[in-house]
Amino acid sequence: MEIDPLELLESAKAPPEKARLAWLNPAVAITVALLATFMGICKVKDDNIVQGMQAAQADKIDHWAFYQARNLREEIAKATLVQLKIQALAATAAQQPLYEEQINSYATLAKEQAAKKEELKAQAEADQKTYDALNFRDDQFDLSDASIAIAIALLAVASLTQLPWLFAIALVPAVFGMAMGVAGLAGLGLHPQTLIRLLS
Repeated sequence: MEIDPLELLESAKAPPEKARLAWLNPAVAITVALLATFMGICKVKDDNIVQGMQAAQADKIDHWAFYQARNLREEIAKATLVQLKIQALAATAAQQPLYEEQINSYATLAKEQAAKKEELKAQAEADQKTYDALNFRDDQFDLSDASIAIAIALLAVASLTQLPWLFAIALVPAVFGMAMGVAGLAGLGLHPQTLIRLLS
């Protein structure tokens, strides 16, 4: 059995290299666990926000539908009012009080419908503002999810290839994702418009 000096040299060099990178896999594992936990917390909050967005959207649609119904009632009342006024011109003196009563009734109805219509318009616009505010936070959570997913993918490759510089690169989207998630959870104003427009 012959001893190859090159093999001895290779085996002598290998342990220090392995020892030098022994930190990488545990660091990747801990980082992935922390990111996945944070991502799960953000997902729960984001799901609640999405439910709020759906409710605001449904309320807005309902209020605009009621607005259209009130608008239709107002227009019918106005048209009837015009007809009654025209008919009252040809009516006898005995019929005038009846026409006057109906004219006043439809004038009141038209005013009521116009006022209720404006209330519904205000409610629908408030629903849109609620939706927009919730969508602002939903965008933050979307960016957080995407950034953390990229970071986890890079961490997996770093673990497989044992490249420490790739681990360092993976921390960039990880930190950005965590920042966006914290902004979403805390209701902060961090909202990179350019990036969101690019992805939407």
